[in-house]
Amino acid sequence: MKKEITTLAFAIAIGVVGCKKNSDSPSQEIVYPDVAEASDPATLFTTNSGVKVYNGGFGSAVAADPNDPAVFYMLTDRGSNVAGQMTNSIIIGKPDFTPQIGKFRLKDGKLVLEQTIELKNAAGGKLNGVPNPVGMGASGETAYDLNGQVITPSADGIDSEGLVRASDGSFWVSDEYGPHIAHFDASGKTIERINPFGSGAGGRKIPVVFANRRANRGMEGLAITPNGKTLVGIMQSPMYNPSKTAVANSTVLRILTFDIATGATKQYAYLMENTTLTGVSDVVAVNATTFLTIERDGLFGGDPTNPAAFKKVFKIDISAATDISDAANGATGKLYGGKTVEELNNLAGLTSAGITPVTKTLVLDLLKDLPSVYPHDKAEGLALLPGNILVISNDDDFGVVDNGASGFAQKMVPLTKSVDRNRLYFVKVKL
Repeated sequence: MKKEITTLAFAIAIGVVGCKKNSDSPSQEIVYPDVAEASDPATLFTTNSGVKVYNGGFGSAVAADPNDPAVFYMLTDRGSNVAGQMTNSIIIGKPDFTPQIGKFRLKDGKLVLEQTIELKNAAGGKLNGVPNPVGMGASGETAYDLNGQVITPSADGIDSEGLVRASDGSFWVSDEYGPHIAHFDASGKTIERINPFGSGAGGRKIPVVFANRRANRGMEGLAITPNGKTLVGIMQSPMYNPSKTAVANSTVLRILTFDIATGATKQYAYLMENTTLTGVSDVVAVNATTFLTIERDGLFGGDPTNPAAFKKVFKIDISAATDISDAANGATGKLYGGKTVEELNNLAGLTSAGITPVTKTLVLDLLKDLPSVYPHDKAEGLALLPGNILVISNDDDFGVVDNGASGFAQKMVPLTKSVDRNRLYFVKVKL
């Protein structure tokens, strides 16, 4: 793809997305760089072995501000964590960390953190990243702190992954626990929390089949249609529906649409490119039926010893896809010939069951189409600006990775030999 530098007039930008220009705001022109890095992340804490954990961690999702083309909202996940040594265990570096939204301003080619919006429950208490209790979205994981002590599950735990900024300034967030879809006001206080169990504020539910999500592969991406009426969530990987073994060769993911006013839902089948991928990291709306998704592997771009092979953006269309919703709202969803949708495995299986999945076409290959090498392992967030400028965020994991022995190591990018940092990449795409 030919390198392009994109210039947008502010008035044009906000007009395209249907927002009124503030008459007190001066007209401004903004030039988006190829890449902008978050400047000077604070040190969250330092481990006993000297590993610095940064804050940082804001790249799980990105949302543009329709009123200011220089402002981007970026989301953390549950906090610094690595896999534990025991089966289904994790080590959480800071159990009292509050998942949060960072308001960043693009200034002089860098991302400057202007505001931190901590996520809170309906009573105003801070949320945390600790796994939920049984019956409220438990992931099956046992969490430990850095001293090896078990951390008690929390109803206020959220593993935030997908982010939408609504036109009224509130936020919708999807997560990998429940899975939950949570609505927060502009200050970060919970308005409603929706899940398969009805255990959140508001009591509305999503279909119970989504409780079969795979741990750490829940509702990774969240979008909103341009009219602001419908949320669109996508699962990261095939759900363990009915079991891990039964879907070992499956590439079938679920898309959920949620009517904000009525709570009505629909479901569609999405085919991941292959079973080796970590799955879909995000979804963003182009129009009411067309969306962009990003699929990736878990390797670093440009790694001289084990380079990434797959990080691609696709355009999908749900308009002709089959609604696979289960009118009975059964635990495994609608069955086809006695099989769950996930057990159908691939296009041939879906077709034989009379299911049309969403259509997919390639839009961007991050490993080939950027002006320079994409060096990160995790391409996680998508936003779409007027003029078809795609924004891609990376998850820097708070600057740490698993050291292989129940602790943290610094997360170094092989290509740059530096600690991973949150970045935004700006690419003009053809849609």
